[in-house]
Amino acid sequence: MWENEITIMKNAVRAAAAVAEAIAASMTRDDARLKQDASPVTLADYAVQAIVHRHLAAAFPGDAMIAEEDNDDLHDPRHAAMIERLAGLLAAREPGWSADELVAHIGRGHARESGRGRCWVLDPVDGTKGFLRGDQYAIALALLVDGRPVAGVLGCPRLELTTENGDSRRGWLCLGDGRRAWAESLDGGATRALKVNVKRNAADLVLCESVESGHSAHDVTGILAARQGVSARPLRMDSQAKYAAVAAGLADVYVRWPTRVDYREKIWDHAAGVVLVESAGGLVNDVRGQPLDFTRGRTLAANRGVLAGAGGMARDFLRMVEEHARATLP
Repeated sequence: MWENEITIMKNAVRAAAAVAEAIAASMTRDDARLKQDASPVTLADYAVQAIVHRHLAAAFPGDAMIAEEDNDDLHDPRHAAMIERLAGLLAAREPGWSADELVAHIGRGHARESGRGRCWVLDPVDGTKGFLRGDQYAIALALLVDGRPVAGVLGCPRLELTTENGDSRRGWLCLGDGRRAWAESLDGGATRALKVNVKRNAADLVLCESVESGHSAHDVTGILAARQGVSARPLRMDSQAKYAAVAAGLADVYVRWPTRVDYREKIWDHAAGVVLVESAGGLVNDVRGQPLDFTRGRTLAANRGVLAGAGGMARDFLRMVEEHARATLP
């Protein structure tokens, strides 16, 4: 099931990853700026969103799309040179790109309804700060059907995984279709199955969390880890590469503890990762143990934070976090 969709997703994300890395190799200070919410956006965000939306629109013209970036300010004449530059970069790789088409495809992600029918959800460069630092980021694409994530792809150009033969490679597509999870190297030369770990000793659990303390409360996670007897060093990564780490067995638990009472997670920050971990045999809920509800539009309005984990002692840790959340969060 979803074979055709997975093929289109792979082609789109693989093409987008190549462009994102090419932009990263030649970026200047002028290629990144702050949005109104003080989060960064780069040329790569716009390029990736345009490429992925073009692939999806050609294959599934009737489907809705929700994406992080918008094209509202790209009509401003001050950005004309940037748009022309991006259109030229894309035209060198795929025929037919123009400045107008670029802006139009970026603007396709404005759907507000995620709970009915088919809806594609995209974070073009998830972990933009990691992208800018030369660390982890992910191109995160998922398909929702009636508000349920059914297929997901994470393009992780800087993630290192071992192949079936035990060789280490950098740059992977991590995929889940609800039944299985697997990874394919971005160069097409290797594949491997993804399966969560099952650890019996709490001390050995590897917790994964955001690099940025503004994204997850590290102090709370540290207290809870100590309470459970976890002694392994946490794995801190940008982006939904954390979900890939859990699915691949590099980490056992991913905790995103709320840092603000009024904040609600964006669906593009989690949809693809949720499919991946669940397809790899793991479990994903919010920190109070409630299933993530993707039917509320562009945010997880009914949820607080996110918890993802594997089996064995990881499940015990998840239950302990959920109990703490129900007792302490408003």
